[in-house]
Amino acid sequence: MSKRERLFLKRHPDAKATTVNRISLTAFCLSLAAVACLLPASAFAGPIQWVTVGDPGNTADTAPSGYGAVATSFQIMKYEFSNQQYTDFLNSVDRNGTNPYSVYNAEMGSGARGGISLTTGASSGSKYAVKTNMGDKPVNFVSWFDAARVSNWLMNGATSSSSTETGAYTLNGATTGIAPAVNNGATFYIPTEDQWYKAAYYKGGGTNAGYWNYATQSDTAPRAVSATTVGSGTFGGVSPVTSGTCANFNQKADWNSQDGNVTTVGTNGGASAYGAFDMSGNLGEWNDLTGAAGTSRQTRGGHWSSDGSLGLSSPERESRAPSFGSNAVGFRLASPVSSPSAVPEIDPNSLGSVLALVLGSLGLLERRRLFPCKPEAQARGIRVAFP
Repeated sequence: MSKRERLFLKRHPDAKATTVNRISLTAFCLSLAAVACLLPASAFAGPIQWVTVGDPGNTADTAPSGYGAVATSFQIMKYEFSNQQYTDFLNSVDRNGTNPYSVYNAEMGSGARGGISLTTGASSGSKYAVKTNMGDKPVNFVSWFDAARVSNWLMNGATSSSSTETGAYTLNGATTGIAPAVNNGATFYIPTEDQWYKAAYYKGGGTNAGYWNYATQSDTAPRAVSATTVGSGTFGGVSPVTSGTCANFNQKADWNSQDGNVTTVGTNGGASAYGAFDMSGNLGEWNDLTGAAGTSRQTRGGHWSSDGSLGLSSPERESRAPSFGSNAVGFRLASPVSSPSAVPEIDPNSLGSVLALVLGSLGLLERRRLFPCKPEAQARGIRVAFP
């Protein structure tokens, strides 16, 4: 407290009572800051973060031949779609837990590696919940149709009234059979195979830069991470692992009493050249082939149980029925460069700046309450000589 403030309180003892509130507010703000600084980034698993895949008009790979050429820039999710994000989707589109269009796979709840439970007796809008330590893990047991419905929901505003059946894809209740073509003007969608391939393996920095064998910016096979007790990737005593040639594969990430498991997104090794994590390992991810309608789709990237590093490399691709789902398959979405701004993004790394703004605003409000502005003070017969 400044000398001028102490003088003010001496002249106006009735204002001293507010100092108790000020002390309480200060203690609260300091506690809030301390807690926020201690929270891991994975605690903020909800908002979608994006990276831009530039270098439009790049050449295709030659080994394997023909993949990765994309004419325009686009954005792709920085991390795999998480259990927390999918739970938010479920509680929005299925508030009563009736599971329309089979968007919830029962193995998400019954499977040891699934991350989402359904409680039919819970209140409306809260039927689905993430399991312990599973919110920041990638969602699995999802089909291509599930990923398409998330795309529609996001494109239509991501509210409880947003349609899952039209938008990026015209589904009309389909959960099996032919995957429809992506619609023109889609603002959120499953990446094409070329888009996914480029985001994972292209070296970037030009239109003829070449390709890596692995999505960790390396031609060297990655080393398998293990896991902490809460499922974060770890290697050589370091966790999280956010750089280097590592990945979650080969059933080495043992936690939650499982011989290999999914791990926290973004904690298993270095990112691709464009900044996307876990495009080698953790979960195999859906792609939309060319985006045309068809009876099959592809997964790429390998997963936590891939036997050896070959499954994580650029030549590997697996053909799947669009209705397929397992504990080794997940997804991430793509978008035109200008579209993700419609979905609020909070980067955990910027939380300190947000808190500083909040704390500064609270401090200003408290000062204004304790030491009123000139017009208000003068109206009460109080002379204020300091700003």
